[in-house]
Amino acid sequence: MQPERLDRLKESFSAFRDRLQPSKVIDRYNLLLEDLFLIRNPRFKFIKDHAIEVEAFTKEYCGEKPIEEVGEWFFFPWNKILVHYLPHDEHQEIRTARNRNIITKEEQKKLYGLTVAYAGLSVGSHGALTFALMGGARHIKIADPDEVSPSNLNRIRFDFLDLGRKKTDLVREYIYQLNPYAEIETFDSGVTEETMSAFLEDADVLVEETDNLEMKIRLRLAARERGIPVVMATDNGDNIIVEVERFDTVKTKQLFNGVIGDVNIEMFKSFIPSDLPKLATKIAGPELVTERMMSSLLQVGREIYSWPQLGDAATLSGVAISYILKRLALGQIVNEEKCEISLDALLDPEYHAPHVKIAREKARAGFFAAIGL
Repeated sequence: MQPERLDRLKESFSAFRDRLQPSKVIDRYNLLLEDLFLIRNPRFKFIKDHAIEVEAFTKEYCGEKPIEEVGEWFFFPWNKILVHYLPHDEHQEIRTARNRNIITKEEQKKLYGLTVAYAGLSVGSHGALTFALMGGARHIKIADPDEVSPSNLNRIRFDFLDLGRKKTDLVREYIYQLNPYAEIETFDSGVTEETMSAFLEDADVLVEETDNLEMKIRLRLAARERGIPVVMATDNGDNIIVEVERFDTVKTKQLFNGVIGDVNIEMFKSFIPSDLPKLATKIAGPELVTERMMSSLLQVGREIYSWPQLGDAATLSGVAISYILKRLALGQIVNEEKCEISLDALLDPEYHAPHVKIAREKARAGFFAAIGL
């Protein structure tokens, strides 16, 4: 489902509104024009009385037309709201004005021109929404077969009104309302063998955040074949583990940067079930997993239903994913080794104390023994 845009060559605004019968009309075009004026005239940052100048700018902008006849109108069928937006280039201009000059104009164009495929919309939703906030990736592909469950709401940016709704719908609607000029392809059944080619077609980067180990491998094999880099962020208590696989520069690179060897689907299917926890731990980074995460993983299916994931770690994952996407879009080098972004190491004053290190390594040794590493 996409927003419907008023085509002034075929329909008047009043006819468009009467046909769609919106539940609400949002027209804050004067506010948009005031913002556009200030962005283009930064000297008024320190001249608070600029009402006359804004009025003159608005009159020049609209010419002889009433304000409802300038700009673009979009109707969102999922909530029946009709909204007045600036034209595309000006919309992008005001939306990214506060990025400057941390991101330059030319760099912003490169971010916006990136095509990103997001597989998995728990952690992946944070990557998609954060990069969209930064004005990145006009064209995205999103894939997830799941609906929002109550236990998802400790870590994704939705609420109890969204229970039972498709994750793809929620991400798509948020981004369209932020930028109705976006181009979003949705894979509501997730990525399958049948949809893999369509999902990765024209993608510049794959953000892989699925839970299925076989699909993680299949996606990487397909990305490697096509020369598409892969970004993955993994929750780790309050921290995250980040990995980048540059299949765009080295098409012969082993999956997961070689931590499980030169694996393929046939080899994966030959693993006995008891080997899979070891395989998943190797992929995540066993030397980096936190103590509470290790003890929790051993209790999955016994005392807890699934592995724990926190909202701060999921949010941090979105930040890291977006940072990496920005560097890839700008052609900057990225650390390809498995990296830990640890709030514990940065903010816990006892984290590096000798006795804490010893206890941490003892717990790690016990965890390795328990899973056969």
